Amino acid sequence: MTQIDRRGFLMGSAAGAAGLVMLGGLAAPARAAGGPLTVGVLIPGSKSDKGWMESGYDGLMAAEKKFGAKIKVKYIENVKFGDMEQVLVALAGKNELVIGVGGQTQASVFKVAPRFPKVKFAIIGGNADAAKPGNVSGYDVRQAEIGFVAGAAAAMLSKTGAVSYVGGLEIPAIVNTGKEFGKGALYINPKIKYIENYTGDFDDVAKAKEATLAAIAQGADIHYHILNLGLRGMEQAAREKGTHIIGSYTDRCGTDPLYVAYTITGVGFQVEYAIEHAVAGDWKPEFKPFGLAMGPKSSDIVICTGATAAMKAKLDEIKKDLLSGKIKVLDA
Repeated sequence: MTQIDRRGFLMGSAAGAAGLVMLGGLAAPARAAGGPLTVGVLIPGSKSDKGWMESGYDGLMAAEKKFGAKIKVKYIENVKFGDMEQVLVALAGKNELVIGVGGQTQASVFKVAPRFPKVKFAIIGGNADAAKPGNVSGYDVRQAEIGFVAGAAAAMLSKTGAVSYVGGLEIPAIVNTGKEFGKGALYINPKIKYIENYTGDFDDVAKAKEATLAAIAQGADIHYHILNLGLRGMEQAAREKGTHIIGSYTDRCGTDPLYVAYTITGVGFQVEYAIEHAVAGDWKPEFKPFGLAMGPKSSDIVICTGATAAMKAKLDEIKKDLLSGKIKVLDA
């Protein structure tokens, strides 16, 4: 795997002694017979954020392990919104499949994709949009759905009768997840206190800490989030005040006692899905919702500590009711 810096230069072993090689905006080169599928990946945030971005990066690593020499991957992380179009052009000029790890890449992908009609584009966290170009797939993680389950778990785990949620940008997918988290908590305990805050930035550690401390001051002892590096602030607040977190995206139970549970939202699973189908030759431009319907690698919840048989049974019942439509949630 090759990392690329934000200016679009190859870095690491692939560059080697030859130095830096500028990526261009020309049509993606045809694959040599029997050659590897070339994949370019834009990771807007840090691949070490314990969140969405790291889950996407984990999916890349899993794909490399699975497909070996059948794929050749380049990725670039920490890309600001204003730079995404330029980075996507660079990646599309050298790769057959380009993946944007996050719904915030969608607008830029929609601009760039028509310029590279022979390149396949996939958006992890994309939503249904009639303007979607014909060479683009959007994969919906359905965060609000598993958010409802997380809210139910939080209500069962809370000792104070108060739970909280901190989101980053106040956009529909993030707000809907917060709403469903609150509904899930109320589904279990109609008297529970629910505190909801948004920092306006997925990576602002100070604001996330401030929002979590404010919730703790109102009694919250279990916190859920849709944050990236901002999660560090939530961790600081919870550690200082002795409260706990339900983590997002990936099961990391046992790595930090702050976390009593994790939701799985399948970001890495979707990265693998796009690569797998491109390798197999049956990739197609589509809008595809994932969520609980695609199985536990796509969406689930894992209780790390304190789970009773009754709690597990109730969460399984809720998941079944979500799948059947008995419980309806907002799309996200």
